[in-house]
Amino acid sequence: MLVMLQRLGVVPSFSRPAVSNDNPYSESLFNTVKGRPDFPNEPFVSPETARSWVDKLESWYNNAHLHSALSFVTPAQRHRGEDADLLAPRDELYRAARATNPARWSGSTRNWQPPASVLLNPGKPVRAKDKTDANVT
Repeated sequence: MLVMLQRLGVVPSFSRPAVSNDNPYSESLFNTVKGRPDFPNEPFVSPETARSWVDKLESWYNNAHLHSALSFVTPAQRHRGEDADLLAPRDELYRAARATNPARWSGSTRNWQPPASVLLNPGKPVRAKDKTDANVT
């Protein structure tokens, strides 16, 4: 694979060996792209064919692909602010299903609230004690 990348003029990654979480969003995107049924087995014939394929991928990824980190809405829906209206009926449906047949549920229903924010490498959460200490001068 490295030889093929070098032959195509692609600079290999400088990520640390065996560490796949340097950029979790990129890693997730790579996994999604490589899992697509139309992912090419051979190099693209020309830059134009590569651009065309990526344009189609980008449209699918942003407008059709349901993202688990976004509670299974598309990035376009999230960007347009449609996610709350889409997720509210899902929450109602799950709550009704649980109320109808509680024996099938071992816990609460899925959290269908839109995520407040989606962060790249958010870091460790700050404990309440640390927040208090940080406010003391």
